[in-house]
Amino acid sequence: MTTPVQENETVAASAAGGRLTSTELAHKIVDLVEEKQGSDITLLDLRQVSMLADYFVICTSESDRQTAAIVESVAIDLKRGGLLPLSPPEGGKGAGWTLLDFADVVVHVFDPPTRQFYSLEQLWKDAPVVLKIQ
Repeated sequence: MTTPVQENETVAASAAGGRLTSTELAHKIVDLVEEKQGSDITLLDLRQVSMLADYFVICTSESDRQTAAIVESVAIDLKRGGLLPLSPPEGGKGAGWTLLDFADVVVHVFDPPTRQFYSLEQLWKDAPVVLKIQ
């Protein structure tokens, strides 16, 4: 069954010919982050407040090793579907944060102090919270 694309919703094509809306992509990323035990996962809908991206997936990781596992899981799974990030991951080991940019969906993985410092949910407080997983 095909779901209609919402107004202002972008579509990402996969190598298999299938298509994911940005909403489907965001939820897929949330599932992948959750599988790697990312915590305090927040999905923000930016479509009405910014042209930067449709969604931000924000999560907390307890170690550099867990951050690497989350980023690798997301990148590998989406690559299998023909979706690549716009650039290599930003931040990384020792930075306290890592960012993966899939154009329509941007993934932010923070260690706890860095997440508190940047406080993206507060910075983007006008963006509706689609889901929050503690």
